[in-house]
Amino acid sequence: MPRGKKIIIETEIDDDFVDRFRAIDLDEIKKDRETTERGLSSSVASVFKVAQNLYRQKASEDELEGKHELFSVRSAYDYLKDNGVFISFRAFGGRIERGTIPFVKVGRKRYIPKSVLDDITSTKSEFFTVKEAFEDYRKANQEINFRAFIGRIEKGSIPSVKFGTRRLVPKEAIESLTHISSNYFSVSEAIKELHKGGIKIKRNAFERRLDRGRIPHVKIGGRRFIHEDVMQELVDKEISLKK
Repeated sequence: MPRGKKIIIETEIDDDFVDRFRAIDLDEIKKDRETTERGLSSSVASVFKVAQNLYRQKASEDELEGKHELFSVRSAYDYLKDNGVFISFRAFGGRIERGTIPFVKVGRKRYIPKSVLDDITSTKSEFFTVKEAFEDYRKANQEINFRAFIGRIEKGSIPSVKFGTRRLVPKEAIESLTHISSNYFSVSEAIKELHKGGIKIKRNAFERRLDRGRIPHVKIGGRRFIHEDVMQELVDKEISLKK
């Protein structure tokens, strides 16, 4: 009988994090974003007309903010900070200058509609910047460097989307990858784990078992991972077989 058939792995893994990662639909995210941006564009255009009337009426800044939900640059910055969006004031001003944050002018002053600020807050709660995604993921995977992380994004093994000029990574993707990194073995790690238990097996032989479905595993971003419970059963049974 071939060597691999002597061990049957009985552990079954049902992992919500894996299901959530696979369910991420970038096309749907892009469609939702396009709808949001059309709504914001329409909202800003409508606010622009109101702003012109307010300027002619010489409305005060308090009235603009309280009644019409138009925030001065400083008030807008404070609003974002109070809602968990931390960015330097200089960087915030730079985005306004470049037009990546829509604004309207009342006289010579710039004001940002509350709808725009709420969209920034909502986006922040659902997505990481590439740098933030890397820093969060690296807590669970110390071996990865920033260049390798960007490489995975470029290859599509880590899902990402572009909103305007910004590339963002869904937080749900990083949460799932962090969970997988903490609870699963990559193929290389699995072989090292077997070697630590005194079980000698070549990579090709191990991958053949994966190909034939003899070792339960999941495929994420083109890479195969084996759950730690599956590995524990495999090691135990290999050691028992040796005895």
